[in-house]
Amino acid sequence: MQNWSTFFQNNFQPPITVHEAVARLLSILSDEDKAAIASMREEDLIDLHFGLGAEIRNAFGLHDKNSRLLADCGVDHPDDASGVIINKTWKRLTMEQTRA
Repeated sequence: MQNWSTFFQNNFQPPITVHEAVARLLSILSDEDKAAIASMREEDLIDLHFGLGAEIRNAFGLHDKNSRLLADCGVDHPDDASGVIINKTWKRLTMEQTRA
């Protein structure tokens, strides 16, 4: 049986790297959401700013100025950080789509 405190710590702590954030996001998104994001043009990803972007900013603690994830994104603002995460997620999804 899995240790519950480890389970909660691993699943409810915000990711600390962009790679972890993308992996977490991909584990949460439905197949339909993944397909919708993969089918977008890169320049249209900004349309996700207020929906998915806001969820990322809040769930991943990007408003915390000491956020290790914010630092790993290489930007100073939570809005920009969620954009980095969305863009990396899109790149991974489109790369996987090309392989299939």
